[in-house]
Amino acid sequence: MNIPKNIFNKVRTFSFSRLSEKEKLIALSFVVGLFSGFAAILLKNIIHISSRFLTEDFDTLQENYHYFLYPGIGILLTYIFVKFVVKDDISHGVTKVLESISRKKGYLRAHNMFTSIISSTITIGFGGSVGAEAPVVLTGSSIGSTIARTFNLNYRTMTVLIGCGAAGAISGIFKAPLAGMLFAIEVLMLDLTMASLLPLMISAATAASLAYFLMGSGYELNFQIDHAFKVTNIHWYILLGIFCGLFSVLFSRGNLLIENSLKKIRSPLLRIATGGLALGGMIFLFPSLWGEGYNIINQIVNDLGHHIVNNSFFFNFRDDKLAMIFLVMAIMLVKIVATATTNGAGGSGGIFAPTLFLGSLAGYLISLILNYNGEMVPAKNFAMAGMAGMMAAVMHAPMTAIFLIAEISGGFGLMVPLMITSAVAFLTALPIEPHSIYHKRLALKGDLITHNKDKAVLTLLRLHNVIEKDLLTVKPETTLGELAKIIAKSKRNIFPVVDDQNNFKGIVLLDDVREIMFEKELYASKKVSELMVLSPDIISHDEKMEMVMKKFNESGAWNLPVVHNGKYVGFISKSRIFNAYRDMLVNFSEE
Repeated sequence: MNIPKNIFNKVRTFSFSRLSEKEKLIALSFVVGLFSGFAAILLKNIIHISSRFLTEDFDTLQENYHYFLYPGIGILLTYIFVKFVVKDDISHGVTKVLESISRKKGYLRAHNMFTSIISSTITIGFGGSVGAEAPVVLTGSSIGSTIARTFNLNYRTMTVLIGCGAAGAISGIFKAPLAGMLFAIEVLMLDLTMASLLPLMISAATAASLAYFLMGSGYELNFQIDHAFKVTNIHWYILLGIFCGLFSVLFSRGNLLIENSLKKIRSPLLRIATGGLALGGMIFLFPSLWGEGYNIINQIVNDLGHHIVNNSFFFNFRDDKLAMIFLVMAIMLVKIVATATTNGAGGSGGIFAPTLFLGSLAGYLISLILNYNGEMVPAKNFAMAGMAGMMAAVMHAPMTAIFLIAEISGGFGLMVPLMITSAVAFLTALPIEPHSIYHKRLALKGDLITHNKDKAVLTLLRLHNVIEKDLLTVKPETTLGELAKIIAKSKRNIFPVVDDQNNFKGIVLLDDVREIMFEKELYASKKVSELMVLSPDIISHDEKMEMVMKKFNESGAWNLPVVHNGKYVGFISKSRIFNAYRDMLVNFSEE
């Protein structure tokens, strides 16, 4: 039974024995890009095939009641698959990747290489109003993590390969290698150094090349720029950026609020039924909410925006400009609820595609309002700028947003409005929502790794690794004579005071007893309770290292006790933290 494993180990050892760490990383980044790109292509094709199979007979000119039934069925099937087959939480793919980097040393379970693909295919194929990008990012990152573990690579290299998997996934979906690389840097917050940049480039280029080879030159979003940018429209793009920034806050907060509210329903079947029926009702009312919504984006950017009311009760209003303005606003608001309901009820998907969907509608809405009031602005240009603006604000990734839209539009003719809209949207949202929707959950727990290396290293440090438990304890009733004997045995100058139940009471400092330590007439009468002092501060056993350092700085102490429910655990010293910090920093950022 161990023969295949032994053969694999020999091949692995032989193949990599002569390679340096950098050469291994370069070689493996190509492998990660290849597999993550293939996973992206596979997922997108399966989703398209399943969705087309379910909807190909629908009449464009009238409503269809299957829209009401399919989404709930998809959520139920997804729940069954996750609950009884996967038996693990695979939701919020990008957040799970970030959590693995900050809390689990880059460890992602091997099943994430395929389970996210299956679950999201079921959800989105049956009309769930979410995107496939987050699941495939989780898939690609898991491929990188698994390969890194297979070759026993260190944390820093594993983190880069996780980023390579994410870059390959985005690049493979959109055939946009620059956007894939920037996604890993901005969203996963990898450092922009040559040690990480070159592998990311290789993975992204490999995935994109594979996508071109297998899928041809077509794009997920198919449109071309045929309206040149006009400087006279700059103020309208600024207005669009402000609108995208404000709406992104509504999207992020509304999404979390609705999703958390649904998850409070303890009965899984009741949650699925509630969410499934609600989602079905929304999609029946506005069929444009079905699935990822890329077909709607393509319609908008090809000057067919009025088709967004096809298959609905509102079909007859598509030539009424004022009615369309209100319908687009309604669809945008309902989309927030639909996306949150899909995930909250038990579906599997991300917010990448919904963000682009909302961005295209935002741009289309602004163009409708402007044209209704006599301005002549191109709807497709505003739709593309809106996608970049919404993505920049929701994901806090303006560079990814700019280059993604530039790459999938086949040129850089709209670079100026893309930059203006993205920058304004990002700057509008940032003061209101300092963290992206991907980062917010981790930020609330203090587990978010950022580009600030100081904070990043402190996030990676674990309190239990630096607690010192070799200090000799004394009791309040201990006499000075007994304390002198304990001091003689100890190599430390601080003594924690605990009672019979190990409750922490205070500390005795050697400097405070040095002058009376040899006065034998006090040995029997002087008690520790008279000599001990309160600690300048106390550290809880589960505190984050950033808060621990804050307590050290505010108290001015070099040693602080660690307690758990009042019980003494040990001491932590600033010097021990500095040594651990230095070692972690070398491992974290070494070129």
